[in-house]
Amino acid sequence: MHQHSEEVFIVLVLVGMPGSGKSTVGRQIARKIGCAFVDSDHVIEQRLGCSIKDYFERQGEAAFRDIESQALQDITCQAVGVLATGGGAVLRPANRALLRERSTVCYLRVTPEEIFRRLRHDRQRPLLQVDDPEAKLRELFAQRDPLYQETAHYVIESPRPRIPTMVAMVMSQLELAGLLPVAETPSHAT
Repeated sequence: MHQHSEEVFIVLVLVGMPGSGKSTVGRQIARKIGCAFVDSDHVIEQRLGCSIKDYFERQGEAAFRDIESQALQDITCQAVGVLATGGGAVLRPANRALLRERSTVCYLRVTPEEIFRRLRHDRQRPLLQVDDPEAKLRELFAQRDPLYQETAHYVIESPRPRIPTMVAMVMSQLELAGLLPVAETPSHAT
């Protein structure tokens, strides 16, 4: 069982593939539980003074991952609320350990096919600017799925996930885990 210490500042961290809905789901959960929402990619872009895509093109992935690791370290020490991470945040073992130790981690597990359907017109995600983005997503999923699973305390999965469903599933999981008070809603009546 995952024990929280007094040093936990991030209530919930969302991990998952690019386009899995981490930012949208995280923002809605933060609103529902009345806490701050932080998107690590936005924090990183503010530090860089440019888009992640531009930085990636100029400096390469390794330099970006260094900055991402430092940002995660800083965010998990100071922010109070829900954190949506970048899709590759779990690539470094130190990041996986940090997120698991300092928060409750939910993996929004969405298939590469569903992500491709959502992102097929997106030009801002550097890893998808390739000849066959769907094949790239399948490759990324094969590489990252075990890492997301290793990092996560909970895996949230549905065949054709819609944002409201994913929000409800995460909230239910947090309630079941005793991390949130159980909501008093009429929907529990039969």
